[in-house]
Amino acid sequence: MAQKLINKFSKAKGHMDKIKILVIEDEPSMRLGLAHSLTTKGYKVKTAENGAEGIRLFEGESFDIVITDLRLPNSNGIEILKSTKNISPETGVIVITAFAEVKTAVQAMKEGAFDYLSKPFTTDELLIVVERFLRYRGIELENIRLKEEIGERKHFQHIVGISPAMQTIFETIEVVAKTDSSVMIYGESGTGKELVANAIHNLSPRRDKPFLKINCAAIPETLLESELFGHEKGAFTGAIHRRKGKFEMAHGGTIFFDEIGDMPLTLQAKLLRVLEDHTFERVGGNEAITVDVRTLYATRRNLKEEIKAGRFREDLYYRLNVLPITLPPLRERKEDIPMLVEHFLKIFCRKTGKTNLVITPAAMDRLAAYDYPGNARELEHAIEMAVTLCKGQRIEPCCLPLEIRGTKGDHDIMTSPCDDLSLTESVKAFEKKLITNTREETSGRKKETARRLGISRKVLWRKLKGYGLSVSELED
Repeated sequence: MAQKLINKFSKAKGHMDKIKILVIEDEPSMRLGLAHSLTTKGYKVKTAENGAEGIRLFEGESFDIVITDLRLPNSNGIEILKSTKNISPETGVIVITAFAEVKTAVQAMKEGAFDYLSKPFTTDELLIVVERFLRYRGIELENIRLKEEIGERKHFQHIVGISPAMQTIFETIEVVAKTDSSVMIYGESGTGKELVANAIHNLSPRRDKPFLKINCAAIPETLLESELFGHEKGAFTGAIHRRKGKFEMAHGGTIFFDEIGDMPLTLQAKLLRVLEDHTFERVGGNEAITVDVRTLYATRRNLKEEIKAGRFREDLYYRLNVLPITLPPLRERKEDIPMLVEHFLKIFCRKTGKTNLVITPAAMDRLAAYDYPGNARELEHAIEMAVTLCKGQRIEPCCLPLEIRGTKGDHDIMTSPCDDLSLTESVKAFEKKLITNTREETSGRKKETARRLGISRKVLWRKLKGYGLSVSELED
């Protein structure tokens, strides 16, 4: 039992070394007896005969457990306990008292002791307390690990994917988050560039500092400079007081520049200076302000083409493009679609208060077949629409947007009629196609198919026979 706990505790610490225990005891026979009992069980033990020697040993190397007598010559056991916990809060302290004083034991527990032993005690009693601490510490470390894991999942919770391309993105985010270098995130509209920027900041050492965002394409050029650098009172019409800009407000944190490819050339030069010198002046001011800010960027544009066209500075490009991340479009990672569908389904069910909604196989087929020019954002909106329109518990193809609903080559004859057909023939062709599609959407359920078409099952059966469609496929 003891060895299993030792191994578990060691693995939790990331190595297979033995558990190290420091014994501080002035009585030679007691000190040697404790050391022998613990060493026999596989622990690595060092001993000290007084408090000063014990503290010196503890300051020189780490120990997992300290076992100390509360009554030592020229030493106060409570002070040794306090010093130990001050140096290493995670170290377990077990105190020994020969007086069985409840008051002393309670004081030791209040000061952070894990447990106490009253002399005389047996070897089994000692080992039980040691093993109980290891079990407690193992659970504590596991809780810490799980919290960290949950925290990491939380940072990635809206970036969903099992494809190799997305696994590479996750790994890259974790690596670049630990640095202070600029990150350039490339990708089509809707691929999740802002989500990646969020994750990088939340996993970085700056996570507790400000995280500000600015869309370079959404703010007029005349206001963008003030938005970034702030302005002094009277700097321009309407500047009735001093105002801090994003760089000043984000000191110590991160700024995310969305659509950096749309930043005007005049501001690109000023941005380059801030990145190189970490200083800037407010609009209308001449005081140099120094800041410590990490910058992240995103763009849907090809910046090399923008450089050739004279719309983007080449020197700024190389300053920003230190750590590039390119997000693949959804059409190139279709294996992620089912997971994204489930993710968005949970979100919108929670928002609308609907429960137990499911995507039918027919609807999932349509979702998986579509190419999504708007990427994950378009899929998100499609699921929002489906959840909103769904009247029952099953999301059928008819709940999806028209462009997704028609991805399997099912052309609607009413929207693309054939010039060679008469009106009667066109109506019949449309009715046949409508019946076929509805039967597919309801997985061949006779009652539901008839209900959706607004006819009786008997009429449905007659029409199927009339159009030469299989009747045997229908289910009750």
